[in-house]
Amino acid sequence: MLVKIHPSWEQELATEFEKPYFQHLISFVKSEYDTERCFPKGSEIFAAFDHCPYDKVKVVIIGQDPYHGFGQANGLCFSVNDGVAFPPSLQNIFKEIQQDLDKPFPQSGNLERWSDQGVLLLNATLTVRESEAGSHQNKGWETFTDAVIQKISDQKENVVFLLWGALPKRKAQE
Repeated sequence: MLVKIHPSWEQELATEFEKPYFQHLISFVKSEYDTERCFPKGSEIFAAFDHCPYDKVKVVIIGQDPYHGFGQANGLCFSVNDGVAFPPSLQNIFKEIQQDLDKPFPQSGNLERWSDQGVLLLNATLTVRESEAGSHQNKGWETFTDAVIQKISDQKENVVFLLWGALPKRKAQE
């Protein structure tokens, strides 16, 4: 199975892509995208890795799963494309930043600018069915994202991990 992902991550995760669970996961995702409306777009499933190369990772923010409303998910946790209304979770993040750091509320909810600065915006699951939060949980994504987190933790120093939400916080216990 060929996975389109930034070359730095492809090198780091090559063995993960060959494991049976990942092959089953990709089959499941392909089937879901063929029969259901799913998010993000197929080309954006690995956007978190494409915008934040492995050697640039300084901060990892972990969310639950992509936004499940039409046109919201762009492959980066908590991020939406320009022109898309801010979901409540993103509004809360910006409110906290405004209150804590006295930074103005941004015009755009697109967090690519964070990724480009070394923030890996990673959801615990990278895909979701429309209007069904958590619909792709327990299909293999958590195993994959756990492996990503473990690799960063084992191989990199001085990386900050932020777990936003109840499901991501469980990853700290694993």
